[in-house]
Amino acid sequence: MNTATTTTISAAPITGTDATPTPPAVLLANHLKELRLPTCLREYDRLARQCASEGVDHVRYLLRLVELELIDRERRLVERRIKAARFPVTKSLDAFDFLALPTLNKPLVMDLARGAFIERRENVIAVGNSGTGKTHLALGLGLVACQRGYSVLWKPAATLVNELIEARDEKHLLRYQKSLAKVQLLIVDELGFVPLSKTGAELLFEVFSQRHERGATLVTSNLPFDEWTEVFGSQRLTGALLDRLTHHAHVLTCNGDSYRLADAKRRRAKQDKPAPKTANEP
Repeated sequence: MNTATTTTISAAPITGTDATPTPPAVLLANHLKELRLPTCLREYDRLARQCASEGVDHVRYLLRLVELELIDRERRLVERRIKAARFPVTKSLDAFDFLALPTLNKPLVMDLARGAFIERRENVIAVGNSGTGKTHLALGLGLVACQRGYSVLWKPAATLVNELIEARDEKHLLRYQKSLAKVQLLIVDELGFVPLSKTGAELLFEVFSQRHERGATLVTSNLPFDEWTEVFGSQRLTGALLDRLTHHAHVLTCNGDSYRLADAKRRRAKQDKPAPKTANEP
């Protein structure tokens, strides 16, 4: 006949080096650090005093404390996603001057900012002459994507091609391609500024092909589609690439005067403007 036994485990008091009980505040701090709750650790005492003065019960106190932790945790996650994206600079869509680019479909840009195209694994292609804000748009959409919880990676086209060639030469191309495929939004900036070698064009084609209907890709280019053959060299390869990129794609047309050129003209005009005469001058 088996006899069931019950074992009672009691926690021994944690003591310091002088065999005195460790203060509860120290124990709580240690536990919160172990649980990785830095905001709770930072705010619990201040919030407890505030809730006590307001007559808030313990459940609502805990609710406020946990909400603070969740808000701060989301902020840190966004910061990590932005850092991992490797943006050259941080620019928001709020700072984009839509009035200076009447050819751009602003409602489409605002719709893309909601991130649904990433969920649907669709592409975005921003084309137009240099200096019209294509990179700014890509940065803004990438930033919003990070804030909405998507993984993003920014790569200038020339840099991406060079890294692909290096990965192939160093025998870890497959690993690098897999890392690119895992990114939910891959942004390839300035496609078309530099003609690609045959090897580079083929490797870039593989990246776009592997992401087709598996991940969202955003490309900026200063060349219209009918001139992309100048970049990839092969009409057949260019046709196959465009077939994949433009399938389920949103095209942003960014044609207009160069922002940089207009800004330079404004600065030059200010410098050339004569200083106003004072009252004592003839």
